[in-house]
Amino acid sequence: MSESEIIRPVAAPARPGLPLLAGRLLPWAAVIVVFFALPDRLTLGANVFIMALFALSLDLAVGYAGIVSLGHAAFYGIGAYAAAICAIHLTPDPILGLVFATIVAALFGLVTGMLILHTRGVTLMMLTLAIAALAAETANQAHAITGGDDGLQMPELEPLLGHFHFDLWGRTAYLYSAAVLLVWFLISRRIVRSPFGRSISGVRQNVRRMRAIGTPVWGRLVATYALSAGIAGSAGALAAQSTGTVGLNAMSLLASGTVLMVLALGGMGRLYGAFIGALVYVVLQDFAAEMDPFRWMFVIGALMIAVVLFLDDGLMGLADIVGRRFSGRVR
Repeated sequence: MSESEIIRPVAAPARPGLPLLAGRLLPWAAVIVVFFALPDRLTLGANVFIMALFALSLDLAVGYAGIVSLGHAAFYGIGAYAAAICAIHLTPDPILGLVFATIVAALFGLVTGMLILHTRGVTLMMLTLAIAALAAETANQAHAITGGDDGLQMPELEPLLGHFHFDLWGRTAYLYSAAVLLVWFLISRRIVRSPFGRSISGVRQNVRRMRAIGTPVWGRLVATYALSAGIAGSAGALAAQSTGTVGLNAMSLLASGTVLMVLALGGMGRLYGAFIGALVYVVLQDFAAEMDPFRWMFVIGALMIAVVLFLDDGLMGLADIVGRRFSGRVR
C-alpha cells in the first residue's frame, strides 16, 4: 500500500454550508469595515495582523507538523533585521525588503532545521531555544551591522507600489499587513489541505507509521520548518517596516513565549486560531495596559488559564460551539 493510498481517505472535506462559509469570510470582511469605521485604530489593527501572521507561522510548525519550537522569535527577528538592512544598504522598496527578509529567514530555518530535526521531544525544544539564544547574542554583538543594544533606525521607505505612502495614521501599514497576511493564509491553507500537508499531520500523529509507508519524514519536516521560518520572517519585516525600528526584543525569549501563548489561546492546528488568538491578545493587552500599565499581564494570564482549563481547542473551540448552535438554528 502506497503513501497516497494511506493519506487519501482524509482528503478534502465536504464543501462548507452557508453559515460556516459566512464565518470564514467574516474576518476578512471585518478588515474592510475596521478600515473605514475605526480610522484612529489602524495602527493597532496592523499589530493584530502582524501577530496573527507570526502565530500562523508557528502553527504550521507546532500545530500541523508537531515541531514544538521555543525560539521561533529568532526567525521573526531575523526577518526584521533583514528588512532594515535591506532598506539601509540595498533598496528602500518595502516589497523587495519583505521578499528579502522572507528568503533570509527561510534559509536560516532550512539550515537550522537540517541540523536539529533529527531529534524529537524535549531535545528538539531545547535546541530551538539554544538557536534563538545564539541568534539574539549574535545580533547583540554585531553592533556594526545590527546596532546592538541601540537597534536599527530604518530610513524612510518608498511609497508602496509607488503610490501609497506610510503615514502617521497607519493606513498603508494596515492594508499592507492585511494583504500579506491574506496571501500567506491562502498559501498555508492550500498547503495543509494538500497531500503534503496531510502527510505532515500524519507525521505529527504517528511518525513510525509514516516512515513505514515510505514517507520522507525528515525532508518534509525540514521543508515545513523552513516555510514556517519564512512566514515568521515576513511578520518581522512587516513589524520593522511599520514601526521604522528594530531592536533585540524582536528576538527575545519573551517574544517566543508570547507567540506560543497567542497560538494556544486561539487554538493550535487551526489556521483561524492564529487570527482569534492575535486579535484577543493584542486588543486585550492594549485595553488592559490603558487601565493599569503595571498589571496588565494579570488579565492576560487569567484569560489564558481559563482557556486552557475549559476549552480544549482554545477560543476556536468556543467558536465551533457557537457555529454549531447557529447552524442548527439555521436548519
